[in-house]
Amino acid sequence: QYQGLAGRSTNEVLQLYSAHGQQQKLQRSSVVTQLHGAIKKRLKQDLKSLHSFALELSKDFQRQSKTYLYQVLTAVQRIQLQNEAMQMFQIKAFDLERSVLEVTERYEKEKQKRRALHNSLVELRGNIRVHCRIRPLLPFDTAAGHSISQDRQRSFSEKVAYAADDETVLVKCSRPGHASINKTFQFERVYNALESQDTVFADVAPLLTSLLDGYNVCIMAYGQTGSGKTYTMLGPQLEENFAFSIEDEPELGIIPRATQEVFRLISEKPPGSYWVEVSVVEVYNNEIFDLLAKDSCGKVFGVKRDVVTTREGKSDVPLLTHETVENASEFLHVVNKGLQLRVRHPTLVHAHSSRSHLVVTLTITMIVSGDNFGTSWEDEQTSQRLNKEVSCTFPQKMRDNKSTSSSRASSPAQLEAAEKLKQVKTRLQLVDLAGSECVGMSGVTGAALRETSFINRSLSALADVLGAIAEQRSHVPYRNSKLTHLLQDSVGGDAKLLVMLCISPDQKYLTESMQSLGFGARARQVQRGQVKKKNFPVQSKAK
Repeated sequence: QYQGLAGRSTNEVLQLYSAHGQQQKLQRSSVVTQLHGAIKKRLKQDLKSLHSFALELSKDFQRQSKTYLYQVLTAVQRIQLQNEAMQMFQIKAFDLERSVLEVTERYEKEKQKRRALHNSLVELRGNIRVHCRIRPLLPFDTAAGHSISQDRQRSFSEKVAYAADDETVLVKCSRPGHASINKTFQFERVYNALESQDTVFADVAPLLTSLLDGYNVCIMAYGQTGSGKTYTMLGPQLEENFAFSIEDEPELGIIPRATQEVFRLISEKPPGSYWVEVSVVEVYNNEIFDLLAKDSCGKVFGVKRDVVTTREGKSDVPLLTHETVENASEFLHVVNKGLQLRVRHPTLVHAHSSRSHLVVTLTITMIVSGDNFGTSWEDEQTSQRLNKEVSCTFPQKMRDNKSTSSSRASSPAQLEAAEKLKQVKTRLQLVDLAGSECVGMSGVTGAALRETSFINRSLSALADVLGAIAEQRSHVPYRNSKLTHLLQDSVGGDAKLLVMLCISPDQKYLTESMQSLGFGARARQVQRGQVKKKNFPVQSKAK
């Protein structure tokens, strides 16, 4: 379009160029106007759409806000209701807990009253108290001591005896091809496998108070071999080592604890009015051996003794050695000497099986006023005055049971006081019976087999004696065994008797455990008549 400009003047060229520029400017302006209009129109449409979307979003937000607010309010109301319900539940739970505590307290009080009444009834009837202790499963229960398969070994290690409560033993009896049967046995007290020596002795200790009240007491451990009798009566390995302190050792058994308690009770009485003697015997192969007898060199060795019946119908062991002890430590030292001689023999059931019946006897001699016997126990001042007045008449040599001359009395008043003083003797017999054995289970032979025969026969004789007393037969076969003859006074009703049954919970000892439980159940039924207080003081020899 610029080709025709060659012959034209400059003005014309400028005009043409100016016109062309305006034309392009108009064209651009038109395009801009159109573009602007299109953009504006599009913006109006987008703005309208955005406004509509904003309105919809606002409405939807309002709807959702209302919904969520309703849900929040509903949740808050539910939480409030739940809180109120929780508060009510807590109040009810607190009231229920308080009621349970009150009922538990009332139950414990009623149980104590019932137990006290039962003990009173036991006292009146002369029944034998029976406690049962279930030992825990021990490593040797699962040891391969018998030629049986591993499957049968595992089934034998099953626990079948339980303490249902503190007065009931539950035994699960089962045989192959038969339904399991649960049998229960009731006793005065039942101890589970977790209860300590302290707990066991806490129920035994009240009997010891009776000693100083003028009653004989006998505590006897009964059960199969390996059931924990020696542990219960003596403690762990006590027969081999007395070096530890009796005050700090929680595993001590009934015998050392009972002695400690006896000396504690004596310490509360006037000094010099009591003294204690101890004897230790064992019944081995139906023979009685004095374990404190000494030879000419002073060495302790077991001497065979015999048991006789006195004119009064009481059992006695002539020439039996009695040693005076002044505290529990001396007692342990003396008893330890005797225990070193006790016969033991390993079996498949128990590596330290006792092969004899052990009888430890504490004889307590009390000096009381003959005029005030029965009431002077509480009259400490009177007792102290009498002891002071006759201290020269009853010197320390009385502890050796030797008579003294009345010439030591310095005045007629002292002689008269001495004549009024009486001696009263009470006995505490602590018996660790040898365990009954099944020969097939223990695997004993030779001399040990003969020991087992004597052990089982003596325990059978003890059961026969209790059966005769229970049936009130005219003749009680005490003399069928040296054991029953020796324990005649205790078993026959002259002492408060407590039998501590010891059983194993293991399935493989079920037969022996049932036999022990049956013995305890029969012993509970024995009525011996009320135990008599020792109110027949012996006249003192000091005249």
